[in-house]
Amino acid sequence: MRYLPKSPAEREQMLREIGAASIDDLFAVIPAEYRLDRDLNVPRQQAESEIVNYFRAAGDKNATNYASFLGAGAYRHYRPVIIDALVQRGEFLTSYTPYQAEITQGTLQAIFEFQTMIAELTGMDVANASMYDGSTGAAEAVMMAVRVTGRHKAVVASTVHPEYREVLATYAKHQGLPKTVVGYDTETGRVDLDALDAAVSEETAAVLVQSPNFFGVIEDIPAIAEIAHAKGALLIVAIAEAVSLGIVRPPLEADIVSMEAQSFGVALSYGGPFCGVIAAKEKYVRQMPGRLAGQTVDGAGNRGFVLTLATREQHIRREKATSNICTNQALVALMATIFLAVYGKEGMKELAEHNLAKADYAARTLAAQPGAKLRFTGAPRFHEFVLQTEEEPAGWGQRLLENKIVGGIELNRWYPELGNCTLWCATEVVTREQIDAAAKVLAAKPVAA
Repeated sequence: MRYLPKSPAEREQMLREIGAASIDDLFAVIPAEYRLDRDLNVPRQQAESEIVNYFRAAGDKNATNYASFLGAGAYRHYRPVIIDALVQRGEFLTSYTPYQAEITQGTLQAIFEFQTMIAELTGMDVANASMYDGSTGAAEAVMMAVRVTGRHKAVVASTVHPEYREVLATYAKHQGLPKTVVGYDTETGRVDLDALDAAVSEETAAVLVQSPNFFGVIEDIPAIAEIAHAKGALLIVAIAEAVSLGIVRPPLEADIVSMEAQSFGVALSYGGPFCGVIAAKEKYVRQMPGRLAGQTVDGAGNRGFVLTLATREQHIRREKATSNICTNQALVALMATIFLAVYGKEGMKELAEHNLAKADYAARTLAAQPGAKLRFTGAPRFHEFVLQTEEEPAGWGQRLLENKIVGGIELNRWYPELGNCTLWCATEVVTREQIDAAAKVLAAKPVAA
């Protein structure tokens, strides 16, 4: 049954057991003026068939079969059907935190394989499993740098995802961590290296950048690392689009990498769940938040898996915990693991190349329309680009929606100086026909009122 109703006799027995004469006696401690003396104003009860029909009708109101050029940290990629077939197995879907290694070998091995793949992709020595998402991962990476260096200031590029910066601001406010935001070069869309150099001091614990950055532009990581390391600060590179690592050189010069793994087979699902991860150089492993699964051998020499490090409040004393994030996104990480196993090294490279080609075609096609141009040029980018138009985005955006196309996201909500600029994304699921259709609508003259 969907619920277990109680009969009048059962309710009377329950009241007798606790020494109450009536249900009203349970609420006698609440003053009369605060008690509701009428029935709740709720719809009448419905049969199960009526409820199913109600939600089907509500579902029909959702937008379907729309082409979408949205990105900005949440990306549409094809999800191989094998992912759901495997993660819905009871051994994974209903399993809990692997406290007891001897009975959770499968879960621990899946986490271990996830960590291994992430380390290989990012070029780091170790990876954890895992953070809530990319935003909390970036903030936790800054806290990690503070512990490593003993310093208490951070420098953040304005090209880091605005919502990542908002999460970091929440962390920093209660950690007493001053942070300086550095602007970007107006021609390339990259962080302003001169301003960055001026902002980093002997008190800086971490320099946080994103690559590809929020504008889709790939940052000059070696140059940024040189600036950070010259003053003893750690370099943190946030990666919001994990698929980029199939073709973009990993940030080997970074000390810590914070990555959002949603692109690896995790559905968008109206905003979550996502899968954040932190990878780092091995010398910083003791300060990593979350936990690490490790490989070992038992007394008979057989391979086995254990929790090698678990610096969460659930495992150690609260004051010694490196993070108060106590959840491990193991099921979501498993989706990413299956995705990476299905694609393999060559498949990841081909997928990234496909994304690169689609975005390049979209950028050239849309920018060729009257009154449109690319905002940032002169630096490589990955599957996202900023388009500037003479017409306000609200105008052509509505025309796109009427043609079942969702255009780019307006940037002036975060960057007031980027008026009429929108961020577009084209992944492998966007078709050439959809790009051409968007360009046609963009080129159309607005209808006079």
